[in-house]
Amino acid sequence: MTPAQLSELFARVRKNHPLVHHITNYVTVNDCANITICAGGAPIMADAIEEVADMTGIVGALVLNIGTLNKVQVESMLAAGRKANELKIPIILDPVGAGATRFRTETARRLLDELEITILKGNAGEIGVLAGADGKVRGVDSAGLSGDPVAIAKAFATRAGLTVVVSGVTDIVTDGRRVLLVENGHKMMGGISGTGCMAASVTGAFAAESDDMVLASAAALAAFGIAGERAVAVAHGPYSFKVALFDELAGLTPADLKADAKIRSV
Repeated sequence: MTPAQLSELFARVRKNHPLVHHITNYVTVNDCANITICAGGAPIMADAIEEVADMTGIVGALVLNIGTLNKVQVESMLAAGRKANELKIPIILDPVGAGATRFRTETARRLLDELEITILKGNAGEIGVLAGADGKVRGVDSAGLSGDPVAIAKAFATRAGLTVVVSGVTDIVTDGRRVLLVENGHKMMGGISGTGCMAASVTGAFAAESDDMVLASAAALAAFGIAGERAVAVAHGPYSFKVALFDELAGLTPADLKADAKIRSV
């Protein structure tokens, strides 16, 4: 991966405005829609079982988020996911709170078992639970992971045949062969709700324009992280930071991403 590849991918996102279909949670649905626009994509937020397959048929990526889970939503996710698999559309799964309750954990595992998930993006606790590595969660937040997160993510990605993204102070992106560490971002991003959900949305926009899910994930997280770094400089508190986060991502250019991305291979 080179800085030029980051810039070229972001330029395609900005030019093509890929449609990103979300079946997501009602806490952050509006934030996810708007951050998709700020990244250069176009959001669709549809979860009715009667239309999810048709809607998925016209998009570039599908984002599934189990943050406010219910049985009806699960069936919609499966229907949309099957259509995405049929058309080879990338699916980004955010297993919010996996490990907190049996329903969440079993649902995340069901989606992984019944669909070909392209990118699994979660915090260390969620990924640890799904990888069988003694991950711990507190509500929907990570409470830690036993063992080396890079090794666990790499082994899980190999076993499951997908790209694993572990969000944190340093984000880990791996497909089991390559490992990239993304060091952009600021601790303030953890001080407001929904930044993890928004990161999945940005990832969806980048994945829609790439055949390389490791590159797409790392580029998306770097872009979002740079926006967070810049937002801190003008924010006065959590809510002004949130507004600035949207503004800074909307104003970010491919040249900015090329210059300021902090991504290293290990």
